Amino acid sequence: MTTDTASPVALSGGHEEWRERVLRAIRFCLFAFVGLRVAMFVIGVVGVALFPPFRHVDTLDPGWQNAFTAWERFDALWFLRIAESGYRLQDGSAAFFPLYPLAIRGLSFALGGQPLAAATIVSNAAFWGGLVVTYLLTTSELSERTARTTVLLMCVFPTAHFFLMPYSESLFLLLSATAFWGARRRRWAVAGAAGALAALTRSIGIVIAPALVIEALHQRVERRGPAWPGFLAAAATCCGLLAYLGFWWLRAGEWLAPLTFQANWERSFSWPWATLSNGTADAFGYLDELNGGYWLIDWLIVIPMLAASVYALVRLRPSYGVYLWSALLIPLTFVFPGRPLMSMPRFVLPLFPAFWGLALGLDRLRIPRSTALVVCAAGLGILSVLTVNWYYIF
Repeated sequence: MTTDTASPVALSGGHEEWRERVLRAIRFCLFAFVGLRVAMFVIGVVGVALFPPFRHVDTLDPGWQNAFTAWERFDALWFLRIAESGYRLQDGSAAFFPLYPLAIRGLSFALGGQPLAAATIVSNAAFWGGLVVTYLLTTSELSERTARTTVLLMCVFPTAHFFLMPYSESLFLLLSATAFWGARRRRWAVAGAAGALAALTRSIGIVIAPALVIEALHQRVERRGPAWPGFLAAAATCCGLLAYLGFWWLRAGEWLAPLTFQANWERSFSWPWATLSNGTADAFGYLDELNGGYWLIDWLIVIPMLAASVYALVRLRPSYGVYLWSALLIPLTFVFPGRPLMSMPRFVLPLFPAFWGLALGLDRLRIPRSTALVVCAAGLGILSVLTVNWYYIF
């Protein structure tokens, strides 16, 4: 049975109450963000200096520059290249949606041509903003304690370093949380604008559209107003995707280039249950091989988050469940056959309802928050070191 703990009063609140809530959110999220940021600076420098790089990569030069340059890894190089020189035909770059590289390009121009610095600023600022919006949304929907737990879990999650790297996860978190924040307050223009921008940030952003439709219908049942403004917000979200597809039609005469050019990434169709079955078999079947740990790492992160997402589906409003599970099932359906759960530990990062489920589940199971945070932080330390040394954590 769905539990909706947020009343219209809680969603709006008085002016002074709202101001205090925002200030608490800013302070707490800044504390959590700075802690993560400092830790990643240290890991960038120490991780490259003290640990061996992947055997197929040339030796990395130690030095203070690695506080920043150590995070230019894997897809970050694609985003930086697109920001500098734009898209190219048939190279797979169409799979990287345009808003994040456009933001990098704009800020880089203002900085005099410094794309890495621009990407770092965009990702870090968006992550802090995303934490603040998520905190505020969580206090309205659940409680301030759950908001604090959610923010801390997001900051120490084993793949949280991707939030600070030149990746689009942080921007997507900010925009998707803002879309729901607007929808829950019937500020449908905000929801539609944020949804459209989210759909320009990641391909998965389109799942915000059906979630907004469900939220609009839910509010209509609650007699909070007509549903049609929510339908318009959902349509605006779809327009974000259509704008990007239209760009590729004009550029290459190919509407579906972001999908058809995905062949470069060797992903293929798989039923989600087959993905989980194969991922589980691989996690324990490759342990005696040299690089068998990759499959186990994927499994150890993904399975608990799927369990948390099941709990979230039961506890949260239907719109959050639609958003969360649509965003999970799509990457579970189109997989890299040799490593079925590859990238899923990163894909779950901006899905804030999953972290709500995790936070609520910890309380329900009476697992101390400190224990979960320590376990996650240990995983974050290990995976961050592997990432800066070019191991296949992506």
